[in-house]
Amino acid sequence: MALPSRLLLQGAVAVGGLVPVLAGGAGALGGPAALGLDVGGADAGSHFRYLSGLLLAIGLGFWSCIPGIERRGRRFALLTGLVVLGGLARLGGLAADGVPSAPMAAALVMELAVTPLLCLWQRRLAG
Repeated sequence: MALPSRLLLQGAVAVGGLVPVLAGGAGALGGPAALGLDVGGADAGSHFRYLSGLLLAIGLGFWSCIPGIERRGRRFALLTGLVVLGGLARLGGLAADGVPSAPMAAALVMELAVTPLLCLWQRRLAG
Protein backbone atom coordinates (compact mmCIF):
# COMPACT_ATOMS: atom_id res chain seq x y z
CA MET A 1 0.00 0.00 0.00
CA ALA A 2 1.31 3.41 -0.89
CA LEU A 3 1.93 5.46 2.24
CA PRO A 4 1.17 8.84 0.62
CA SER A 5 -2.20 7.56 -0.62
CA ARG A 6 -3.03 6.25 2.85
CA LEU A 7 -2.11 9.55 4.47
CA LEU A 8 -4.10 11.49 1.89
CA LEU A 9 -7.17 9.34 2.51
CA GLN A 10 -6.78 9.73 6.27
CA GLY A 11 -6.56 13.49 5.82
CA ALA A 12 -9.57 13.57 3.52
CA VAL A 13 -11.64 11.57 6.01
CA ALA A 14 -10.48 13.81 8.86
CA VAL A 15 -11.50 16.95 6.97
CA GLY A 16 -14.69 15.44 5.54
CA GLY A 17 -15.67 14.25 9.01
CA LEU A 18 -15.71 17.84 10.20
CA VAL A 19 -18.97 18.40 8.34
CA PRO A 20 -21.14 15.86 10.20
CA VAL A 21 -19.34 16.37 13.51
CA LEU A 22 -19.74 20.15 13.51
CA ALA A 23 -23.22 20.23 11.99
CA GLY A 24 -24.46 17.33 14.09
CA GLY A 25 -22.95 18.73 17.27
CA ALA A 26 -24.42 22.17 16.63
CA GLY A 27 -27.85 20.73 15.90
CA ALA A 28 -27.80 18.40 18.89
CA LEU A 29 -26.80 21.19 21.26
CA GLY A 30 -28.60 24.14 19.70
CA GLY A 31 -31.61 22.51 18.11
CA PRO A 32 -33.18 23.96 14.97
CA ALA A 33 -32.09 27.46 15.99
CA ALA A 34 -28.49 26.40 15.26
CA LEU A 35 -29.44 26.55 11.57
CA GLY A 36 -31.63 29.61 11.96
CA LEU A 37 -34.76 27.48 11.70
CA ASP A 38 -38.00 27.87 13.58
CA VAL A 39 -39.71 24.50 13.25
CA GLY A 40 -42.04 25.15 16.16
CA GLY A 41 -42.95 22.77 18.92
CA ALA A 42 -41.08 20.49 21.26
CA ASP A 43 -41.68 17.38 19.14
CA ALA A 44 -40.09 18.87 16.02
CA GLY A 45 -37.17 20.23 18.04
CA SER A 46 -36.68 16.88 19.75
CA HIS A 47 -36.68 15.07 16.40
CA PHE A 48 -34.22 17.59 14.95
CA ARG A 49 -31.85 17.09 17.91
CA TYR A 50 -32.12 13.31 17.60
CA LEU A 51 -31.27 13.37 13.89
CA SER A 52 -28.42 15.80 14.61
CA GLY A 53 -27.09 13.34 17.18
CA LEU A 54 -27.12 10.63 14.52
CA LEU A 55 -25.22 12.92 12.16
CA LEU A 56 -22.66 13.58 14.88
CA ALA A 57 -22.32 9.82 15.49
CA ILE A 58 -21.77 9.17 11.78
CA GLY A 59 -18.98 11.75 11.71
CA LEU A 60 -17.36 10.26 14.81
CA GLY A 61 -17.72 6.83 13.22
CA PHE A 62 -15.81 7.98 10.15
CA TRP A 63 -13.13 9.50 12.39
CA SER A 64 -12.84 6.16 14.19
CA CYS A 65 -11.80 4.64 10.84
CA ILE A 66 -8.79 6.94 10.44
CA PRO A 67 -6.29 4.84 12.42
CA GLY A 68 -5.72 1.68 10.41
CA ILE A 69 -8.04 2.96 7.68
CA GLU A 70 -7.01 0.16 5.33
CA ARG A 71 -8.53 -2.36 7.82
CA ARG A 72 -11.82 -0.53 8.40
CA GLY A 73 -13.59 -1.50 5.18
CA ARG A 74 -16.76 -2.94 6.71
CA ARG A 75 -17.27 -0.01 9.08
CA PHE A 76 -16.46 2.48 6.32
CA ALA A 77 -18.92 0.81 3.95
CA LEU A 78 -21.69 0.74 6.56
CA LEU A 79 -21.21 4.42 7.35
CA THR A 80 -21.12 5.23 3.63
CA GLY A 81 -24.37 3.33 3.12
CA LEU A 82 -26.04 5.35 5.88
CA VAL A 83 -24.84 8.61 4.34
CA VAL A 84 -25.92 7.63 0.82
CA LEU A 85 -29.37 6.57 2.04
CA GLY A 86 -29.73 9.94 3.76
CA GLY A 87 -28.59 11.64 0.56
CA LEU A 88 -31.19 9.75 -1.45
CA ALA A 89 -33.86 10.94 0.99
CA ARG A 90 -32.55 14.50 0.56
CA LEU A 91 -32.66 14.01 -3.24
CA GLY A 92 -36.29 12.96 -2.95
CA GLY A 93 -36.93 16.18 -1.09
CA LEU A 94 -35.54 18.07 -4.04
CA ALA A 95 -38.35 16.70 -6.17
CA ALA A 96 -40.97 17.31 -3.47
CA ASP A 97 -39.84 20.65 -2.07
CA GLY A 98 -37.61 22.28 -4.69
CA VAL A 99 -33.95 23.23 -4.69
CA PRO A 100 -32.53 23.74 -1.18
CA SER A 101 -30.09 26.40 -0.04
CA ALA A 102 -26.43 26.22 -1.03
CA PRO A 103 -25.29 24.51 2.21
CA MET A 104 -27.93 21.80 1.80
CA ALA A 105 -27.03 21.34 -1.88
CA ALA A 106 -23.37 21.00 -0.83
CA ALA A 107 -24.41 18.38 1.71
CA LEU A 108 -26.14 16.47 -1.09
CA VAL A 109 -22.90 16.45 -3.10
CA MET A 110 -21.02 15.18 -0.03
CA GLU A 111 -23.61 12.45 0.53
CA LEU A 112 -24.00 11.17 -3.02
CA ALA A 113 -20.56 11.84 -4.53
CA VAL A 114 -17.75 12.59 -2.10
CA THR A 115 -18.52 9.94 0.52
CA PRO A 116 -18.92 7.09 -2.00
CA LEU A 117 -15.65 8.16 -3.68
CA LEU A 118 -13.88 8.05 -0.32
CA CYS A 119 -15.30 4.57 0.22
CA LEU A 120 -13.97 3.43 -3.16
CA TRP A 121 -10.58 4.91 -2.25
CA GLN A 122 -10.60 3.02 1.04
CA ARG A 123 -11.42 -0.24 -0.74
CA ARG A 124 -8.59 0.36 -3.19
CA LEU A 125 -6.16 0.86 -0.32
CA ALA A 126 -7.41 -2.26 1.42
CA GLY A 127 -6.51 -4.25 -1.66
